[in-house]
Amino acid sequence: MNQELVEKIKANPDYQKLVKTRTGYAVKMSVAMLVVYFAFILTIAFDPSALAVPLSDGGVTTIGIPIGMAIIVFAFVLTGLYTKRANTEFDDLTNKIKKSLGEN
Repeated sequence: MNQELVEKIKANPDYQKLVKTRTGYAVKMSVAMLVVYFAFILTIAFDPSALAVPLSDGGVTTIGIPIGMAIIVFAFVLTGLYTKRANTEFDDLTNKIKKSLGEN
């Protein structure tokens, strides 16, 4: 790709919108995942008894197991949300940029 085309793409307002929107969304989702994950890890580190509460009387499964599973599900949900937005809004902006440059 030649430098002239790169500069033309960078100057495109749709490209700037795409970069700003995609970056902002990715940062928000990353922060959400990190907060949930580190809250779990810090709870394990500083108050493990909070996660050691059995789910039932005499049971061996603790509350920490479903919470850990919920964190994994949360990661899948975030991935799905990002993929859905990437396949709609972000792809639409990318196609609009390509069309404005005369490419398909």
